[in-house]
Amino acid sequence: MIIDVNYGFVGDRPEPILESVKRWMNSCGEEGWAAVGVIKSLLVACRGKGVPVIYTSGLRRSDAWDQGAWAYKNSRVNKDYLGQTTLRSNIIVPDIAPAPQDLVIGKQKPSAFHGTPLLDYLVHLRCDSLLVTGTTTSGCVRASVVDAFSYNYRVAVIEDGCADRSQASHAINLCDMNAKYADVVSSRDTIEYINSLSSDLFDLPKGDPKASALFQPD
Repeated sequence: MIIDVNYGFVGDRPEPILESVKRWMNSCGEEGWAAVGVIKSLLVACRGKGVPVIYTSGLRRSDAWDQGAWAYKNSRVNKDYLGQTTLRSNIIVPDIAPAPQDLVIGKQKPSAFHGTPLLDYLVHLRCDSLLVTGTTTSGCVRASVVDAFSYNYRVAVIEDGCADRSQASHAINLCDMNAKYADVVSSRDTIEYINSLSSDLFDLPKGDPKASALFQPD
């Protein structure tokens, strides 16, 4: 799973966080782009073995009517989402763009499970565990991990494939998730595990090149 690795949370280019937040107010800056590089390697391994890849990113009406609680808790989310010139915060970073056979889910709340078909997809794929990456470690990643644990999935959080706006928040939340809900692992160990799998474990979609169109640049 690749949770919300988009312009809103890493910016549209690698740069120090104090620069990135001037244009993308929720950005993790360079830490986010370090995670992008790790995710790119994980994608090669997963696609090579036919392991399902599921992305999430924000989805919002153009009039922001459906922003819900974000309207009073974090109005910055709406400002970023509506875009800066031709860019929107929910554009998935092109370096790790979804492939036609990947699944892309739009969401409106922190957890990837809340109000989305994610659980249905996992059942359909006969998945029993999740490898989780994304942003932010303390926010949408943690919310998704807790919900996955609540549905009795085995969860591994890939430490260097996640990022947050501060190293302290990243580290504390990894520690907490490892203690309660998931196993925190490295990308190196994860790639070794993926490479050990059979290549025929999953019946993946045949491929839809338009499936991620809502999360690509206009």
